[in-house]
Amino acid sequence: MRLSTTFVIAGLALSAAPALAQDDGPRLVPPHVVRDVIAGVRPGAYQGRNSGPEQTEHFSRKVKIGRDGRFSLSNISGDITVTAGSGDEVSIDAVKRTRGDKSELGRVQIIVDDRAGRVDIRTEHEGQNRGDRNRQSDHVSVDYTVSVPASASVDLHSISGTVRVTGVHGSLRSETISGNVTITDAPRLEAAKTVSGDVSLTGITTDGDLTASSVSGNVRAKGLKARGIDLGIISGDISVSDVTCDRLGVKSVSGSVEYAGSISRGGRYEINAHSGTVRLMLTNPAGFELNANSFSGSIRSELPLTIGGDSSRRDDDSRRGRRDGGNTHAMRATFGDGSATLVVRTFSGDIIISKR
Repeated sequence: MRLSTTFVIAGLALSAAPALAQDDGPRLVPPHVVRDVIAGVRPGAYQGRNSGPEQTEHFSRKVKIGRDGRFSLSNISGDITVTAGSGDEVSIDAVKRTRGDKSELGRVQIIVDDRAGRVDIRTEHEGQNRGDRNRQSDHVSVDYTVSVPASASVDLHSISGTVRVTGVHGSLRSETISGNVTITDAPRLEAAKTVSGDVSLTGITTDGDLTASSVSGNVRAKGLKARGIDLGIISGDISVSDVTCDRLGVKSVSGSVEYAGSISRGGRYEINAHSGTVRLMLTNPAGFELNANSFSGSIRSELPLTIGGDSSRRDDDSRRGRRDGGNTHAMRATFGDGSATLVVRTFSGDIIISKR
């Protein structure tokens, strides 16, 4: 009962950002790990930053997986780098690191489970699966460098560390709690998430939907093409360029939102921001219907719009039951053939629409 209850608590760290961008929940991790890395109960744990010279231990293994196999890696502390290779093998190179006593390296195990068409790797620190509160802490991090067949499916989870993936053409999910996520040339990317760190996407083309989110950090993307894109952030900026999609969903609490790309006939593009400017730079749009609202900010368009509805109004006081007076700006308008739908809302910030 103790473990099942605290597993739920551990999952909250990654569930905050996905709540902004719709997606399945993350894999849960043992509770003491989250306490060590996020809450800072033992700041040195798993970070490899204790005083003294660095001690290392190397691990290397190759496993046949098949060209269309499935690969997963779960790490606690340390960077993960995955690239696409040729052939049908997974090549695993790992380095354990500590600045504590060298004996700590032996208390951290790299577990490789392989069966037909699947390879699962996980990092285990002594005592973590027994929920032993009195277990001896270590200061070990493990850096992984992995090569997989280009068409393999990849699922990556980390607690503390940067995740980088290049050239994986199978389905891809990448999540970390503390660290950056960088994805390049991954046409079947499904999700890229971090709680504390930046998400960077480059050269992503997929027939499906993709999700990218951060609680504290920036989300930046260039060269995206997808059926649907969901982006979420609590504190940080969202900036995407050279984008083509039929559906866009953006939710931001604090930070600016910038979208530069095309919109599709019949597409729907919805941006909700609480504090920050929203800027849309559209590439040769055929037309759209605009529904824009800003409580404290202006609405400006460089494109010729046919206005329908109120462009702005002043609500002086609580005559309609509102506690505070203020300016409410709203615009309903049409451009071109009106085939796409743009819904843009921000509480504090400007809304700017221009032609790219």
